Amino acid sequence: MNAAVRSLFGRRARLRWIHLILGGALAMPYVLVGSAVVGPVTGSADVFGSFPLQLASFAVGLPLAAVSSLFPLTRPLESAAVRWLCGVDTDRLAPGPARTRGEKGRTAAWFTLHLGVGGIIAGMSLALPPFAVTLIALPLLAGLRGDRLGLPEVLDHAWALALAPVAGALSLVALAGCAAGCGALLARWAPLLLGPTPRERLAAAEARAADLAVRNRLARELHDSVGHALSAVTLQASAARRVLGSDPEFVREALAAIEDTTRRTVGELDAVLGVLREGDAPGTAPAPTLAADLEGLLRRTRAGGQRVAATVDADPEALPPLLSREAYRIVQEGLSNALKHAGEGAAVDVRIAVADGELEITVENPVTGPAPSRTGGGHGLRGIADRARLLGGTATAGPTATAAGETAAPRPGSTSPAGPTAPQTWRLHARLPMKGPAA
Repeated sequence: MNAAVRSLFGRRARLRWIHLILGGALAMPYVLVGSAVVGPVTGSADVFGSFPLQLASFAVGLPLAAVSSLFPLTRPLESAAVRWLCGVDTDRLAPGPARTRGEKGRTAAWFTLHLGVGGIIAGMSLALPPFAVTLIALPLLAGLRGDRLGLPEVLDHAWALALAPVAGALSLVALAGCAAGCGALLARWAPLLLGPTPRERLAAAEARAADLAVRNRLARELHDSVGHALSAVTLQASAARRVLGSDPEFVREALAAIEDTTRRTVGELDAVLGVLREGDAPGTAPAPTLAADLEGLLRRTRAGGQRVAATVDADPEALPPLLSREAYRIVQEGLSNALKHAGEGAAVDVRIAVADGELEITVENPVTGPAPSRTGGGHGLRGIADRARLLGGTATAGPTATAAGETAAPRPGSTSPAGPTAPQTWRLHARLPMKGPAA
């Protein structure tokens, strides 16, 4: 019972009723134009005094409404009204104007349906309530019966007079039922007539994918640049503090490295934030590349006390710009992991070479602290895997040897030890094609 009452008089039913009344209000100008046509044709001076002539004016006005629905804002406005008043989900409605012939035809069909059904419900809403109230109040106003109200003679009977309030209440319920049914019908048809076409769905999916790609790129760049800088500066400051009174020269070098690291990171941060703009602003610092910035990266890492051995068997200047930039970030993240997990003074081995048309990057370091783990974050390793995949390459990360000297091959995307004993060496290996997506 409660469900039936809510379906007729609940909030959703009331909003859909308002939507129908709005359609009736929009139909009035077209009905007036239709009456200007019907009146001279039928020779009637009072079109609205005749119900058949009103219907004829309504019928003449609806085709005019269909033509006017070709106005570009019709579909966005109707979609907004359906979304707020009929409770239809946003993703089931097209937000933009109709462009193709099929979209315009469906919009015209919807607009005509909205105004046609809305006009009927609006007319019923104007006519039925006064009539129903009169029937309900009729037994209490016995003195008003007779010719003064133009009521039928059947109401002179007592049984008819007793049933009048029931008929009045039923007419109101019938009006509510018609409005609820028509509102539900329009809500069901709205996605069919106002919904996006396959072309629009594809365009929306491509836009969402592009937005997600930009957000992922921004997250990777921020993690790699800022995360590496914070790790390097922390290690450099810690090393300088411990030898502050015994090795002033090392302290000066560490402070200079901290200054250089922070200055470069601010420039990289400005370049990363350019992703959020419509286009990179003039003067934005270029993203670091393997060709231009590898030596500085190694120098700043060594200034923190790490013993970094680098072997470069490739010409960084000959690499495509995109490949050079992504390779720099992979090396940077490998050194960041070494800073966090290898401990101060640990030896880090970096090898960059070209083999079989691919750029191979290998970073190895001993692990004295917790090994890199997805459960502990793992954003850097995921970022490396994403960068390699976008370039058409592969990346693996994992332990290469146990305490007993056993070998455990790293697995793609692996971030946990492969054997029962703790790993002694962590190995990051990436293979990036020299041609294809990177070019």
